[in-house]
Amino acid sequence: MSVLTMDSWLQASPAWIASLPDGLQTLLFQLYQTFIYQDRWTWYVDGLKITFIVTLGALILGIIIGMLIAVVRTAHDSQRAGKHNPVLGVLNAVCKVYLTVIRGTPMMVQLLISCFVIMVPKDDTGRLICGIVTLGINSGAYVAEIARSGLMSISAGQMEAGRSLGLNYGQTMWYIIIPQAIKNILPALGNEMITLLKDTSLVSVIALRDVTKQAQNIVANTYTPYVPYISLAVIYLVIVIILTKLLGILERRLRASDRR
Repeated sequence: MSVLTMDSWLQASPAWIASLPDGLQTLLFQLYQTFIYQDRWTWYVDGLKITFIVTLGALILGIIIGMLIAVVRTAHDSQRAGKHNPVLGVLNAVCKVYLTVIRGTPMMVQLLISCFVIMVPKDDTGRLICGIVTLGINSGAYVAEIARSGLMSISAGQMEAGRSLGLNYGQTMWYIIIPQAIKNILPALGNEMITLLKDTSLVSVIALRDVTKQAQNIVANTYTPYVPYISLAVIYLVIVIILTKLLGILERRLRASDRR
């Protein structure tokens, strides 16, 4: 791919640009290189699509894993003294090992192991699935603790009320406990989504072309890291600010509904 030089860019640019200070000329040239030349702004757009897909897929997987682990651990801890279910004991032990391993190792290391040792994807689709699964498994460990705290925040009387209506343990959890717990943990889940969005930048280590990888590709073509990486930081910052505002609106509505 051809490299645009500043001299050739100045020759093709309007005359007023040549009258600007050298520092401003350099900045405009780098902005042109990063976004305008060869429609490189589309690289960021394509990368954002991958970033959002990985974030959404990993969040859904993480919520499923986290809720299952939270239910198992809550059921185990809620057992009456002297009445212990051996199956729950084994499942609880497996969950503890999962939480210890996932929370005790860096996400980048998990990505490298899953995508170069376990899955070994051969194309972009494989790398996308690998990224979603790995980040989802990682997120599940943190969602599990969030969900468990939400389940534990529901009074024991709710479970007793459900059982008195003839519901078994699973039905009481599904119809009574979990809906209330989800409402309590929605703000925390939103914060986990924001964290997960920023963590998707790590999938660039497995050559998945998210927005971070696309910025790296632009740097490889322009040999100027300043504008591409600053632009990348601004993109993440804007997205996080928007999500934070939306979460704030959601929290206010939840508080308003609690007062009614």
